[in-house]
Amino acid sequence: MIVGLTLKQKTATLACITAAACALSLVIGRSMIPQTLLSGIVLYLLTGDRPTLVYSMYRTFPRDALAVVAFVRLNIAIHLRNENKTVVSAFEDVAARQPTKLALIMDDTRLTFADMKQLSDRIGSFFHAKGFRKGDTVALMMETRTEYPCVWLGLAKLGAVTALINTNLRRETLRHSIVAANSKAIIVSPELAGAIAEVLDQEGVKGLPMFVYGTEQSSVPVECAQLPDAVDLRYALNDVPSGEDLSAIWNDISPRDKLVYIYTSGTTGLPKAAVITNSRFIMMGSGAYYMLNLRSDDIIYNPLPLYHSAGGMVGMGCVMLCGLTAALRKKFSASNFFTDCIKYNCTVAQYIGEICRFVLSSPPKPTDTQHKVRVAFGNGLRPQIWTQFVSRFNVKQIAEFYGSTEGNSNLMNIDNTVGAVGFVPAFARKLYPVTLVRCEEETGEVIRNADGFCIRCKPGEPGVFIGKINLKNALNSFVGYADKKASEKKVLRDVFTKGDMYFNSGDILVEDLFGYYYFKDRTGDTFRWRGENVATCEVEGVITSIVGLKDCAVYGVDIPEVEGKAGMAAIVDTDRKLDMEQLAVGIRACLPPYARPLFIRVLSELPMTTTFKLKKRDLQLDGYDIRKINDPIYFLQGNGSYRLFTQADYEVVSSGKGKF
Repeated sequence: MIVGLTLKQKTATLACITAAACALSLVIGRSMIPQTLLSGIVLYLLTGDRPTLVYSMYRTFPRDALAVVAFVRLNIAIHLRNENKTVVSAFEDVAARQPTKLALIMDDTRLTFADMKQLSDRIGSFFHAKGFRKGDTVALMMETRTEYPCVWLGLAKLGAVTALINTNLRRETLRHSIVAANSKAIIVSPELAGAIAEVLDQEGVKGLPMFVYGTEQSSVPVECAQLPDAVDLRYALNDVPSGEDLSAIWNDISPRDKLVYIYTSGTTGLPKAAVITNSRFIMMGSGAYYMLNLRSDDIIYNPLPLYHSAGGMVGMGCVMLCGLTAALRKKFSASNFFTDCIKYNCTVAQYIGEICRFVLSSPPKPTDTQHKVRVAFGNGLRPQIWTQFVSRFNVKQIAEFYGSTEGNSNLMNIDNTVGAVGFVPAFARKLYPVTLVRCEEETGEVIRNADGFCIRCKPGEPGVFIGKINLKNALNSFVGYADKKASEKKVLRDVFTKGDMYFNSGDILVEDLFGYYYFKDRTGDTFRWRGENVATCEVEGVITSIVGLKDCAVYGVDIPEVEGKAGMAAIVDTDRKLDMEQLAVGIRACLPPYARPLFIRVLSELPMTTTFKLKKRDLQLDGYDIRKINDPIYFLQGNGSYRLFTQADYEVVSSGKGKF
């Protein structure tokens, strides 16, 4: 990271300021201004810390000017056009303005904005007749389909809150998610009815009204074998009159009222239901449209799960609030990513997690560059493959963003800077008060000074990313989770002054001289070995590059009688073609001794969440215990090579007699 100015940089800045002074003298006719100004600036530039700030502002002026325009447009949309609006009222305006325009496309299904309005009206009327009112929660467990957003939009017209359940949850985790939101009913698709049936008799679920929403129209109600008492919602909607006016109900809903619950997919513990208010949805849902200067005729390819904030809030927000068209896909497919973009004439595409690497790993095809996608936006694109992805698929702009479902600290990269997750101009720190504070990298615990306040990081210094909480501003508010205790754990108090509050992201980032932020690691995803902190994402990036974009997870494992955690890497090698000698050479060349994994586990697939984040906790629990692991494990030797880890090796290591 850049922390100071070179002579060339100072000269460039000096030239810029001198030119400005000369222009000023020509305008006001005072020839001594340049010389006077120049003499003072020379001394100013060559001493102190301020020259760095001057130079960074000079270098980033085009970027910052672009950001100001985008930020103003976003704030006009939020605070002027939609200040007192809810998602329902904003959608109604869009639907009235362009009723015949396509809103959603999936396979052979097409829904116009008028279709979305009509279906959501029917759903709202049906549940209103069933006695559901403002504040009631309904759990929705449905795979991606065009009706999905219409269901929760219809419930929102009553002021009811929809809990968007992860379709991969089962048993206790599923039961917990339903109960945590205080659900009063469950809507489920037939494909997922079996999962609900498994928890049907458990506390908090037993006795709840069940509604099955099928995919086929039928003249008679269809019975679900797993849920025999469930109502066929699609059939029941046939009896609901179209055109019923619910505006008297939804006009009484406030922007601060809850809209949906979106669950965080943390790698440990049970999911937490993040509260998404109407104002937060509008802010997040409008953000990509205005910050990226998207066009009214853009078609977005959205292959993401709709219960997730990226697909269901950011992606669907562009449709429901800004009037764009979205092409959906039931299940992500790497080989069909750009094929679908061509099929649906998409001009914008979304990604999360490792999607771009999966797509890049697919066999090259002549159609790789025959699409119309000019912008791909999302989060989780590794810097190591950024340029490869852009080069192969000819995507003009990558808009990586950073943020969390529940957080108030969001960033976006709008100028194509490779690796950056966003930036904050120097002059905008008061308007958008996010920053990095020093922390223990291993634990994420913030470090405070003698006065009890947090310490801001300098450029190039890693720290935990925090954002000031302002409950009166949608941009900086923090509502938290349905569980208030869990919410409180994310709040830092008395950070820089007594009484202030900041949202603690729990993520470690680095900021450079120009205000760009780079993701470094998640707290807890670092471990200490040989007295040094090892960032797992950095080791993963190196190994991924060496082994040709194969899936890789790096984590720390305990060794008896040894301080810290030893590094262990799990690498997917479905075809069993991994060259361990080549890998060892690459690791020795790219990583310092303390960062080299002591163990390497080769397996057929990695456990992943639906947002393509690795379930490292599962791998950590397995460790290097070859008594319960059938996959081959390799062990680092003193010469830097790897050999098979044997039972004898395990007995030495687990007894604490090994030398490391």
